Amino acid sequence: MEQLLQDAAANFSWWEASAVVLGIAYLLLAVRESLWCWYAAAASTAIFLFLFWDVNLVMESGLQVYYLAMAAYGWWQWRRGGNDNNPLQISRWSLRQHCVAISLVLVAASASGTLLSLNTNAALPYLDSFTTWGAVLATWMVARKVLENWLYWLVIDAISIGLYLDRGLYLTTLLFVVYIVIACYGYWQWRQHYLQTHN
Repeated sequence: MEQLLQDAAANFSWWEASAVVLGIAYLLLAVRESLWCWYAAAASTAIFLFLFWDVNLVMESGLQVYYLAMAAYGWWQWRRGGNDNNPLQISRWSLRQHCVAISLVLVAASASGTLLSLNTNAALPYLDSFTTWGAVLATWMVARKVLENWLYWLVIDAISIGLYLDRGLYLTTLLFVVYIVIACYGYWQWRQHYLQTHN
């Protein structure tokens, strides 16, 4: 534990700290269904794009470009994506939709993991690919206000913790521990809101 703390202190970065704070702000605002979450997401994402590239997490770096686009899309969807240009409401997916979505993530992760392992020096290419494609799906679910997005994030965030520890991104690892707690709370909060509006 002492060595972990020493490594974290040696690798401390104000950029990483800023991205972490903005990432937490994004999730807390998303739990409250606040449009401001998308501004925090865009700022955090822009910083992480460069941080991940710097430590050879190629897929994670590329994911940040997608996140930037999704910040704009999510803002628009939450503001005008509902019926008659009203704010978007929380919805749920069927079991069939989940099975299709998970299958697509596994196929995409396998394909990109293989390509990365054969053609690049990417670190942990299969785990990097799985968390990336899972995050692509889960972020789209957040933008569409699909309740189960929070459950997907629990799995993705738990795996990401190992990925970031391996790369020495200790503040980002801590961020993802916090994300797990917030995802549990987010699911509970959105589920309460969903039940109130669908009874």
